[in-house]
Amino acid sequence: MTAEAGRTRRAARLAGCAVLLGVALTAGSIAVGELRGGERADTVAAAPGALPARLGTGVDLEASVTALQAHLKARPGDFTGWATLGLAYVEQARTDGDPARYPRARRALDRSLELRPGNDQALAGHAALAAARHDFTGALRYADRALEQNPYSERALATRIDALVELGRYDDASEAADTADDRRPGIPVFTRYAYVRELRGDVDTARRVLEQALGAATAPGDIAYVATALGQLAYHQGDYGTALGHYARALAADDGYLPALEGRARAQAADGDRAAAVKGLERVVARAPLPGPLVALGELYEAGGDRARAREQYALVEAWTALARAGGVNADLDTALAAADHGDARAALRAARAEWHRRHTVHTADALAWALHRTGHDAEALRYARAATATGYRNAAFLYHRGLIEHSLGHRDQAHASLTAALTLNPGFSPLGAREARGALNDLKDVKDLKEPKDAKDRKETTR
Repeated sequence: MTAEAGRTRRAARLAGCAVLLGVALTAGSIAVGELRGGERADTVAAAPGALPARLGTGVDLEASVTALQAHLKARPGDFTGWATLGLAYVEQARTDGDPARYPRARRALDRSLELRPGNDQALAGHAALAAARHDFTGALRYADRALEQNPYSERALATRIDALVELGRYDDASEAADTADDRRPGIPVFTRYAYVRELRGDVDTARRVLEQALGAATAPGDIAYVATALGQLAYHQGDYGTALGHYARALAADDGYLPALEGRARAQAADGDRAAAVKGLERVVARAPLPGPLVALGELYEAGGDRARAREQYALVEAWTALARAGGVNADLDTALAAADHGDARAALRAARAEWHRRHTVHTADALAWALHRTGHDAEALRYARAATATGYRNAAFLYHRGLIEHSLGHRDQAHASLTAALTLNPGFSPLGAREARGALNDLKDVKDLKEPKDAKDRKETTR
């Protein structure tokens, strides 16, 4: 049997196994509400920029942290409690965008290991912390150590997939997803398997697996998590109506789920409802001022002519970056993407090169290509733009970046193909980017129209 046939059979089995989720719905997030006899639900860290983290509301998380702190004050020797508290701090930081919580998480996880050396819960917690800080080599190392202690740790299995994806080791990530499915089939594995397939351009398999998972989900957190992943998939394919339907289902399950709120706002903007999109993103950044939604909101302001408010959002990205670095977060990819368009392009290039040195993902290749373009190094940029689109991943922003680089180099036919593909795939992928892509296509058309009369004259002269 060929490798591709094996993957197809695996995808079918994953979809069929969705019925198991009724009894295997351990979370893709941190369960910190109750501690009963040292037991708690397993947890995983979602891949940054990929799958949404499956979290509860901020209020519930805050209350859970308070309860854990009180519990540990009464029982300071509970190593499981310390591991769970450390993970809760990680999720708080991811939820509210405050990286200052990461050092607290590390101290709590270290305390768990002091009380019970080598316990898989704390090791898997360290893996989640490393992933949240974008230290994916460290995340992989801790996940492997946790799995040596407990090969069935769902959190460690899923974080291992995330780390391999974020290191650009896509073949290894696919194998890790197969292993995780064999040991702990469930929503965390299914969603990650789907994302690995999406990165390969196999959108149909990704959608099928996610739909099966959503059909079997019953807990509100599971429904919100998977419906949001489906919304993201549909949005990237330019199917805004379907995306909005999935986000509506996610928010019906959890009306405060930030990834769904952000996704809905992006889909509304792409669908032409700018007012609703602005309102939605304002709500998101008020709770979690992270680079992605800050830039998206700034670009909506800028597209509407409010440059002053746009600059405020871009400045907040710089402030977050400084805080993130102080909290031990590697923010180079975030810095490169934001600064290339709305800041210091030279700083963007330094950050992108540093990130490429650490990991070769499609997202890093795209960021480096764009930073190189913004600093006038288009010949070198094209090599990375091609790498970003080489896996088959269907991303309109990547195609737009490649198209403008090709346009700058005078590769008119290739530029026309790339820009057309971007706008055909997802015509509202960015309020500023889509406008620039259309402008570049018009330039290409004007050049062609200018050449046609000359060609016609040449033909006339030849027939005389």
